[in-house]
Amino acid sequence: MKKIAIIPLRAGSKGIPGKNKRKMLGRPLYQWTLGEAIFSNLDEVYVFTDDEAILKQVEAEYSWTPKVKTMYRSPESATDTASTEMAMLELAERINYDFDIICLLQATSPLTDHSDINNTLQKVSVEEYDSALTVVENKRFIWSDKGESLNYDFLARPRRQDFNGMLMENGAVYAATKETFIQNQNRLGGKIGVVHMPDDTLAEIDELSDFTVVSELLKIRLQKLKGKVEQIKYLVFDVDGVFTPGNVAVSPEGELFKLFSIRDGMGLEILRNNGITPVVITSENSPIVARRMEKLQIQHVFLGVKDKFARLNHFCKEQNIKRSQIAYVGDDVNDLCNLCAVGWGLTPNDGLPEVKQVADIVLNNKGGDMAIREAVEFIINQNKRQ
Repeated sequence: MKKIAIIPLRAGSKGIPGKNKRKMLGRPLYQWTLGEAIFSNLDEVYVFTDDEAILKQVEAEYSWTPKVKTMYRSPESATDTASTEMAMLELAERINYDFDIICLLQATSPLTDHSDINNTLQKVSVEEYDSALTVVENKRFIWSDKGESLNYDFLARPRRQDFNGMLMENGAVYAATKETFIQNQNRLGGKIGVVHMPDDTLAEIDELSDFTVVSELLKIRLQKLKGKVEQIKYLVFDVDGVFTPGNVAVSPEGELFKLFSIRDGMGLEILRNNGITPVVITSENSPIVARRMEKLQIQHVFLGVKDKFARLNHFCKEQNIKRSQIAYVGDDVNDLCNLCAVGWGLTPNDGLPEVKQVADIVLNNKGGDMAIREAVEFIINQNKRQ
């Protein structure tokens, strides 16, 4: 049974210009949903957009998984008045309806977890519903503008714990069989199943202020991922601002040199001697960095990574480890997600203020100047206490 998903994105958002590329915790909005889709039971995930920058970014960033596909969305299906169903139908026709279940995922619901996607798919693939959607319990008392109570008797006001309330569509995940989708030309139809999601997932990105609210909710969600800290097996490093002071010498021909600390390099040898593996994940794709990491004999080096959170999730899956067994050293906003969601998050003394706010440990030393050596010693000492 082939299960696909569409993540429809428009370049021309008027309410919040550039909304889908706007960053939360250093990660573009659309990547929160896409990242969870990658680790769900979906077989293929189509990023369907008229935004050329997103198409190029996705094609470059997610080459490590065959699950992610990109397709250009026609101008007709990307207007302010075009329905989401129009985009879904356009995609379905262009892939010749090559699926058994189609799933709609909304980028404006970044609190969606891969388990929510799996639960929605199960309603259709296992429990034999024709379609399904995600909902949130709402125990608010609802009134009409005519002063009529719609979901309770105000003369016999129930206690909250005794009140069933109502179920509200949270707009996160929808799924339908191919037959139901074709028959209804809609994301829903036939026998419809509901999948409950946590209360906080009712928050969507509709207004600019929503970014602030949802970012705080995401921080809480990420911190829960780390679980109880265990023996650290892998110490993950950013490069610029961690291995180096964050400066680079550039000529008209390109990058000339970066400065690396010899003492930090020795720290990596000490790290390996204590049974901890160093890993490098950097957004830069620098030949200088590649040569330095080869010199330092670091086996796991990932260059040019923009979505560091998803890439580290993939690494955890490959190595069969938990985030509670990882420590991470980063200094900039694109490290925020991982710093929140590992056993130990560390930042150099000159890390950005917003990074220092979420890090477990702010090191005494600066990037490129013994910060790595200090981080190594800290993790080794913590492991000895476990």
